Amino acid sequence: MHYWGKVLGAVAGLATGRPWMALIGVVLGHQFDRGFAERFSRFGADPTNGKLEKLSAQFVQTLFQSMGHLTKVDGRVTEDEIRAARALMHRLGLGPVEIRQAIAWFEAGKRTDYPLKSTLRQLRADSARKADTRMLFVRLLMEVALSKPTLHQKERAVIWSICTELDIGRVELAQLEAMLRAQRGFKRSAAGSVDMQRVDAAYEMLGVQKAATNAEIKKAYRRLMNKNHPDKIMASKPDQAVISEAERRTREVRGAYEMLKARRSIR
Repeated sequence: MHYWGKVLGAVAGLATGRPWMALIGVVLGHQFDRGFAERFSRFGADPTNGKLEKLSAQFVQTLFQSMGHLTKVDGRVTEDEIRAARALMHRLGLGPVEIRQAIAWFEAGKRTDYPLKSTLRQLRADSARKADTRMLFVRLLMEVALSKPTLHQKERAVIWSICTELDIGRVELAQLEAMLRAQRGFKRSAAGSVDMQRVDAAYEMLGVQKAATNAEIKKAYRRLMNKNHPDKIMASKPDQAVISEAERRTREVRGAYEMLKARRSIR
């Protein structure tokens, strides 16, 4: 995935009408791609994997307040942004009470007098030695901001203000946006469509809705494993066909859970 810098560098070089500039563009693009990879590859395929359920209460509060402020700055909060914010609440594993609190924080952030900078400075002080945590904060905000077709100039100004307070540079922000847009492009592609179908099938296999909490998914998985595992039916001395079917069903349930576990950072 880390090749867009080289592609864009080559195109920009060729646009000058001087072939040798394309080579320089590739070299510069390679530097961009390398920085991109170094910054984000340590998070794995999903940079949030394994992290979301470890976040502090202050992080989550500041996140949803800042999110409300960011989405409201252009005048209105869109349905796309609301859906993205809701999806994040479920990825965080929030229960019904916690979701109501997150919504209240989101609404508080929408106020014109919300003290964004002072709140971010407190977050920065508490994560002074955790650059990855600050980058994760901006990533989650950007995921919601990029959920709609166009990013308003006022929103860009707020995002940059947030990055400034969290000591995140323009190159890092550009790399992050490039990565998120590439991922969104993949989701709209044929391969992305197939991937989404697999995720939908995983939810169906476990018998849960996409809006289910992580705890509900765990419960469904354990219930199905308890019901279908071959060891649970051996007492009735089933024939080989029944055993084979139980093994197949167990593999499918386990595969579905492993997929959702990775996508939703279930621990």
